[in-house]
Amino acid sequence: MSGDYADHYREYGYAIVRGVFSAEEMAEIAQAADRVYAEGMKHPRSWRHKNLYFEVIDDKAGGRIVRQVQWPSWIDPVLERFRRDERILRILEPLIGDSLKQLSNQIHWKPPGAKMVGFRYHQDARFRSPPEAFRKLNESFVQTGLAIDPHRIENGALKVFPGSHKLGYLGLSEDEYLMTGGPEAETLAKAGLDPSQVIDIILEPGDIALWHPFMVHGSGANRSTIDRRIYINGYCTAANSDRGEWAFRDGVPCPLGPEPALVHYDDLYTRPEPHYVDNSWSRV
Repeated sequence: MSGDYADHYREYGYAIVRGVFSAEEMAEIAQAADRVYAEGMKHPRSWRHKNLYFEVIDDKAGGRIVRQVQWPSWIDPVLERFRRDERILRILEPLIGDSLKQLSNQIHWKPPGAKMVGFRYHQDARFRSPPEAFRKLNESFVQTGLAIDPHRIENGALKVFPGSHKLGYLGLSEDEYLMTGGPEAETLAKAGLDPSQVIDIILEPGDIALWHPFMVHGSGANRSTIDRRIYINGYCTAANSDRGEWAFRDGVPCPLGPEPALVHYDDLYTRPEPHYVDNSWSRV
């Protein structure tokens, strides 16, 4: 791991660090992802308990699937351990320091044949809400995606628009649910971006992709015969965020505490109990 990735990230808004975790470690993470998926499939529709959230949908092409889970680290010790692995800190420290809170902890699945697993082009800065709780977005926030499976064009690899992080917030796809349909090159054209400049992020299991909160990115559907799972963890400089779970404090990994911290689920303290969530709006 050289320092070149940090320069590349600052210049282009994304970077790839290869081979962060071994094949044996990735097998362990893949098994954890399978456990979490099986847990989600116990539910007939989307379900939440505090920050833990399973998005379970009826996909016309693939039947009922778990599309994503948020904060699986609350129920799986393997995922909890890897979200605060010191190798991740070493990658992030040159960019955002060694005292970091975590704003996202997710697994996304793209089962073969499933239709509703493409991401429209967007910027993650849209999720930093309320805005007064998140400061200095340009220099304080990094999203990471750990490839659990090989990521190829055919199975819906991440697509990024290099350098778009320098354009500020563009408001892409704000009127659409992100996880329906494809990435839509037309969205880029409307923002004055050249769709021909988009590149695919090709990853092997154990590789980590980094992207900036203003990076324009999306992904297509899985047209292959293998899944495309990704373990997403987003981090921020602790001093610049009023929300989030501690991941590292002065370079020391921080396990989850007895109760979740406020992150994005605004009703955490008023409706923490387990409950089903209506997701009929997200169906095709």
